[in-house]
Order: sequence, then structure tokens, then C-alpha cells
Amino acid sequence: MRRGVFAFAICVTCWLWMQIIHELGHALATLYFGGQVELVYLVPWDISRTDFHAPQHELPIIWAGPIFGALVPAIVWLTLRLFKSSQEPLAAFFAGFCLIANGAYLGAAVFLPVGDAAEILKLGGASWQLALFGVVCVPLGLWLWNGRGGYFGFGQGAQTVTSRGASIAAGVLVGTLALETIGYLLFVA
Repeated sequence: MRRGVFAFAICVTCWLWMQIIHELGHALATLYFGGQVELVYLVPWDISRTDFHAPQHELPIIWAGPIFGALVPAIVWLTLRLFKSSQEPLAAFFAGFCLIANGAYLGAAVFLPVGDAAEILKLGGASWQLALFGVVCVPLGLWLWNGRGGYFGFGQGAQTVTSRGASIAAGVLVGTLALETIGYLLFVA
């Protein structure tokens, strides 16, 4: 039971935080290019998006979401690895998750361009660029995941998931859900 709660909470939290970091990339790029962020839409029950106004810089702003969303968690993981943190396996899982999610999101555009990928293509980006992003990110994410199951209580060398660990993971998930819901109610609804 603890292992299931822990794994579920970690996966859903990774999904929500991957979206937060991805949208932060769009928002920071918009501000960098002197544009205006109109809305950062982050809710647990829908796909995130950032609405902005920066007509001369749309393409780099759109690329900034997936690039920032893939790089920042990888940098955090590398930092924790360098300092031999006990949380390095969790950071590796999150970085892998973000690399896979962002890479698959753009890489799949070769077959089904949606969201950012469709916008990149509409603004003159090439399918091969999207495919290359996916071909680089997805394998790196899988590499980061390789052999990490033990930390989460699965496979060879499975560690015991403690009640405390499962409670912390569930608490972080509930906190993230609450913050996104409150943000939606205050700023969007």
C-alpha cells in the first residue's frame, strides 16, 4: 500500500511540476524579450498553457518552454549528484520524467503536431528540429530512469518505502493540487 501511494504521488507530482517548469520557461522568455504574459494556466485537471503577447519573438518563446522544462530539472539533478545528496535518485527520476515528457511532446509532432509543436511549425520551425529534440531528450530521460526502481520500492534492490516517505510524497502532491486550484480560483475563474 505504501509503495503504491508513494509511486502514485511521485508520478502525479512529477506531471504537475513538469508543467509548472515548462510554463515558467515560456513566461521567463516572454519577459526576457519584453513581451507581456497574459495568463499562465496551471490547473491539475487540464493541460497547462501560457498566453503571451510578444509578436516579434513568438518562436523563441515557444521553444523556451520545452527547453527550459528539460534543462532545469537536469541541472538540479546534476547538482544533487555532485553534492552526493540522498535525494539524487528522486531528482534523477524527475529530470528523466521532464526530459521524456518534453521530448515526446515535441518529437511526436512529426506524426501529430499539437500545442507548442503545432505553433513552432506554424511559425516556420521544421519537423526535423522537433524530431531531433525528441530523439535527444527521450533517450536521456530513459537513461536517467534506468535502474532507479529500487528507490521507489520496485525491482532488484528494492528499498522499503516507509510510511513517512509515502506521507511526505502524498503531502507534496496535495499541496501542489491545492496551490494550483487556489491559483485557478483566484486568477482565472
